[in-house]
Amino acid sequence: MNLDIHTTVLVASWLAALGALVTFLASLRAFRTARTLPFFRMRRARLLAGWKMLFTAIGLALLSFVLPRYTEPVVYHFYAPSPTPTLTPTITPTPTITLTPTITPTPTITPTLSATYTPTPTPTPYVPLAIQAKFTSTVTPQPGATFSPLVFTQGLDLQTYKPLHPGTVFQNPVGHLYAVFSYDKMQDGVQWTAIWYHEGEVVHFETKPWDGGSGGYGYTDWNPPPSAWLPGEYQVVIFVGTEWKTSGTFTVEGEPPTPEPTATPSPTPIPNATPTPSPTTTPTPTITPTETPTPTRTPYLSPTPTP
Repeated sequence: MNLDIHTTVLVASWLAALGALVTFLASLRAFRTARTLPFFRMRRARLLAGWKMLFTAIGLALLSFVLPRYTEPVVYHFYAPSPTPTLTPTITPTPTITLTPTITPTPTITPTLSATYTPTPTPTPYVPLAIQAKFTSTVTPQPGATFSPLVFTQGLDLQTYKPLHPGTVFQNPVGHLYAVFSYDKMQDGVQWTAIWYHEGEVVHFETKPWDGGSGGYGYTDWNPPPSAWLPGEYQVVIFVGTEWKTSGTFTVEGEPPTPEPTATPSPTPIPNATPTPSPTTTPTPTITPTETPTPTRTPYLSPTPTP
C-alpha cells in the first residue's frame, strides 16, 4: 500500500497522541503505587519513574500537536509535491437525428413446426401390484427414513458388513451377489422390499417386515443357479412401503455356464422273466332286434248248404 506524505504525517501524529495517553496513565499508576510502598528508596524510585513518564507524555502530546502543523511544509521544502492530475471531462456525444422509416416491411409468415420433440421423463420406480399383494405389515412407514447408495459385492463380512469384492461389472459365473447399504430413521415392523431387475424384467425380490432397528447396515442378496445369471444390465431397487428409497445398477458379462443334462433312468429287464401277456379285449356282439310280423286276420266264411 502506497502512502503519501500527508497520510504519513497524520498517522504519526495520531500515534504520538496515543502514546502520550498511554504514558500519562502509566505515570498516574506509578504515583499511586509509590504511596503504598513502605521503603523510602523504593518509593523514591517509583516517584522518579512516574515523573519521567509524565514528562514523556507531555512531550508526545506536544509532538502530536506540532506534526500536522509544521511537518508537511518542511518535507515539501526538500521534496516537491507531485502534481495532482485533474480529470478531463469527456466529450458528450451529440445525439444524431433518428431516421424515420418510410416503408414498413410486410411481416413474413413464421413457419409452424409440424412436430415438437418432448423428452421422455424417467419413470419413478414403483412396487408391482403382484408384490404389493404379498405385504403383511400394517405399520405406517416414517417419511424421513433414508438409505445410502447400494454397493454390490460378491463377498460380505457378515460381522462388520464390509464388502470383500465390490464392483459394478461382474464376470460369469457370478455366484452369490450382495447389495449392501446403510440406513437411518427406520422403524421395526414396516414393510420393506428389494426388487432385482434384469433388462427391465423382475428376476428376484424379497419383501418382509423390517427388523433391523432404526439405523445401521443391511443388505439384500441373490444366489440363483449359475445358469440364471444372464449377461446384461441389472438394477436393484429398495422400497419402504411403496416409497422408493434407493437403487443401483451393475453389469454381468460373459455367458452363464450351461446346466448339465439330467439322465432319465430306463427300466432294467429282469432275466428269465415270463412276459405278462396283455389282456385281449373280446368284442361283444351287438344284438339287432327282429321285428315280429303282425298276423293278418282271414275273414270267416259261412258254409253254403247243399240242396
